[in-house]
Amino acid sequence: MNKPLEILCISDHIDPLIYNESLKERFGHVDAVLSCGDLKKNYYEFVVSNLNVPFVYVLGNHSPFSIEKTCDDQENLFCGGWHADGRSVYLKELDLIVAGFGGSIKYNRGENQYTETEMLLRILKLFPHLLWNKLVHGRYLDVFITHAPPRHVNDREDNCHRGFRIFRWFIRRFKPLCMIHGHIHLFSYDRKRETSYEGVPVINTYDHYILRLPLDVSKDD
Repeated sequence: MNKPLEILCISDHIDPLIYNESLKERFGHVDAVLSCGDLKKNYYEFVVSNLNVPFVYVLGNHSPFSIEKTCDDQENLFCGGWHADGRSVYLKELDLIVAGFGGSIKYNRGENQYTETEMLLRILKLFPHLLWNKLVHGRYLDVFITHAPPRHVNDREDNCHRGFRIFRWFIRRFKPLCMIHGHIHLFSYDRKRETSYEGVPVINTYDHYILRLPLDVSKDD
């Protein structure tokens, strides 16, 4: 990464601070937008068309659309957006590598839900891309973007909101600069959204969050 970056991260809830005419005035300084899912397509289009910056996203377990039904090119939600689910996205102009996975733990028969084994298999398919990044860019990835959190890190105990244990292994193995996720709603402003695991910051992006890279690593909780 060649320079400090400020990234607008969004997920799960239409934030009135974002969805209004002062968006560009308030957030026009950001270098990119990352979404951890469960937001509507027109919300994404509003944000990205107004800010005119690179956009990378994964889908949540309640996303009102599927990537297959949205665009012929399955890497794109719309012009300017990159789908990072099971993929590595390199934003050359920012020297930023983003990779991740959408969906949640399987708790009923809904779409975009996975067992631990299914998520493990999806991660294994990402290996060649991460190894290529290490060879070419000197690192596996910068930002690990997911919808669900890791197990016992920002997650909850009900079946729907449990995190993935395999994400904990992923963090230990590939050491991203940080992990961002959604899925866990924060209904009060004093709810903690930042923690760390194995020295890697893990951040809940519910509503919105400004991610500044590089960031200081807090000690483990």
